[in-house]
Amino acid sequence: MALHPSESPGFLLWHATLRWQRAIAAALAPFELTHVQFVLLTSVWWLGSQSTRPNQLAVAAHAGTDVKMTSQVLRTLERNGLVRRETDPTDSRAKLVSVTNRGAELASRAVAAVERVDAEFFRPVPTGEALRLLRSLRGGDEN
Repeated sequence: MALHPSESPGFLLWHATLRWQRAIAAALAPFELTHVQFVLLTSVWWLGSQSTRPNQLAVAAHAGTDVKMTSQVLRTLERNGLVRRETDPTDSRAKLVSVTNRGAELASRAVAAVERVDAEFFRPVPTGEALRLLRSLRGGDEN
């Protein structure tokens, strides 16, 4: 016999995800960023702060996004003056990506807005407990 929807973890996760995505979209609207644009912009920003300039493949891997879609979105961010993409001098097939000054400033403000949404959304659950659950659901061995 099928579970009642209120007892189905997948159904509840679906509705929670939709509620969270709506809140994130509203927080990002003033910055004129979609959620995917935000994730990729901040991935470039963060990766760039940790090491040498990442290539598009590294950005896609970090964000968990499709490589072709990542390239398309980064191209849009480049047109909007938020990132730079340059051919990797050691591999003509690869594009190195970095944030512009404008992109870094926007990323910083957008992260603060998204973190406020996350804090409110996850407020009912202790932070450590929420992180343990989400890491286990994500799978893989990343920390």
